[in-house]
Amino acid sequence: MSNKLLLIALAAFAINLLISACKKSFLDVTPTSALTEEVLSSKKGLDGLLIGCYSVLTGRDQLFYSGFGNWVHGSILGGEANKGTNGGDQAVVNPVQRFETLPNNDLPAQKWRICYEGVARCNTLLRLVGSTTDPNVKPEDKTNLMAEARFLRGFYYFELRRTFGFVPYVDESMTAEQAVSVPNDRDIYPFIEADFTYAKDNLPATQSAAGRANSWAAKAFLAKVHLYQGHYAEAKALFDDVIANGQTANGQKYDLMEKYADFFKAENDNNKESVFAAQTAVNTGSTANANGEHVLNFPYNSGSDGPAGCCGFFQPSFDLANSFRTDANGLPLLDGSYNNPANEVKSDWGLKSADPFTPDAGNLDPRLDHSVGRRGIPYLDWIDHPGDNWIRDQAYAGPYSPKKFVFYKATQNTLTDGSSWTRGWTAINQPLMRFADVLLMAAECEVEAGTLEKAREYVNRVRARAANPASWVKRSDGSNAANYVIGLYNTPWTDKTAANTAIRLERKLELSGEGHRFYDLVRWGVAAPVLNAYLSFEGARLTNALGGAHFTAGKNEVYPIPQAQIDIQGADVLHQNNGY
Repeated sequence: MSNKLLLIALAAFAINLLISACKKSFLDVTPTSALTEEVLSSKKGLDGLLIGCYSVLTGRDQLFYSGFGNWVHGSILGGEANKGTNGGDQAVVNPVQRFETLPNNDLPAQKWRICYEGVARCNTLLRLVGSTTDPNVKPEDKTNLMAEARFLRGFYYFELRRTFGFVPYVDESMTAEQAVSVPNDRDIYPFIEADFTYAKDNLPATQSAAGRANSWAAKAFLAKVHLYQGHYAEAKALFDDVIANGQTANGQKYDLMEKYADFFKAENDNNKESVFAAQTAVNTGSTANANGEHVLNFPYNSGSDGPAGCCGFFQPSFDLANSFRTDANGLPLLDGSYNNPANEVKSDWGLKSADPFTPDAGNLDPRLDHSVGRRGIPYLDWIDHPGDNWIRDQAYAGPYSPKKFVFYKATQNTLTDGSSWTRGWTAINQPLMRFADVLLMAAECEVEAGTLEKAREYVNRVRARAANPASWVKRSDGSNAANYVIGLYNTPWTDKTAANTAIRLERKLELSGEGHRFYDLVRWGVAAPVLNAYLSFEGARLTNALGGAHFTAGKNEVYPIPQAQIDIQGADVLHQNNGY
């Protein structure tokens, strides 16, 4: 099976299963629209069900807001971006970005549904693996199937736990009738740990196809789950192993890509930095296999000069752009002064594309121009970003465009699918964990262990890659597109608070737009002060979108439980989160 077609094979499996199901007496014909449990319990059937468990990772069942890249749930809520476009388009996001989400808003409901769809598929597979009598399903097959299913179930439940707080835990032993009676009255982290631990202990170190979870991915996610609970010693031991010995599913040792932008190119999918990713493919006869999570997130009205032409969502914030300001030594402004007027990144906010404009000439971290599309800077291999002509409503959403998950002109129609309403269906895998993330999480654990110099080493390893001049955005004449100045932390770290400040800002810079920021702020316990400062700063500029918005501590750390789910299960079974 090719690396790019792992998730796409589900349809072929289903067709084969239906054909085999018809080899019965004409007096006992299985309905062509159904698959029997006998068929699903076969080796072929179980393999097909496993691929169905993986296919949920694309988020396509619910589209736009349910993908696990969390561009809304993690990045917009984390202050890295706003909804973008204008106030009327996809208005369901407007109250969410203002932290005014109501229980009947369908955006968190999409997240809930896609996660439980994944859980349900994993539970079905686990139940059938446990009961199959097919002699072709060997004991080692059962172990592998169960390990991958439990890895995925652990992933889906982890998403639910950190997004909604306490949620019902349903496993393969429960009937549908029992499942709807399960309350959300206990912490499910122990169950998540158990799933990832089983996967860690039973998955192989390498897999036959890229995209399938291996034991190293399971260790990395188990470490992340420990980190979220403050179990730093347990997390550190696992991260140490992954960093020293981990390898991709096809056996390549984990490492950073030499050039920052190369990680996000479709032609480099499943590279040495990819610990786990949702697999995508294009031009397969259906856009269902493509990356649809970012299909809205391209410059608005870019036409033939730019990618996709639609739809202007996910516009990076002023705060994010300003965060890439560096000092004379190339270090970030850890005191937060990047939002002071003297340090703000110069933008063309309020200017038309025909108005004169010269981009910022100050010191900047080069990752800015891999993460934020801004006027006068080359936009991948398209044209220099023209400013307002690619922005639907500057007053509502600011002057910037998303950039990190945008396709290159050179890959159009080969690694994109233009058969639908937009060219924005891409073959760019959606990263769910990459090695830079592992290094920075490990750095946090080192600080807690008192080994601050090891933490500095990990952070510098990430920054050294960003400092590679060969990876900086260039103009056509080979010159740097901006004044890129980035350095390493060359002074020993001796203060825990200062070290954590540096690590936290490094995560913001390195992982911007990848759906981590809000979840990080919540687990660090700083969401309220950081986000209210962001809303005050950003809201003073984007008054129509964020003016007057406020984060309420003790409430907005999680979404409300979807009201439709409470209506189904009953308010005596499924309890609403605090403040909703």
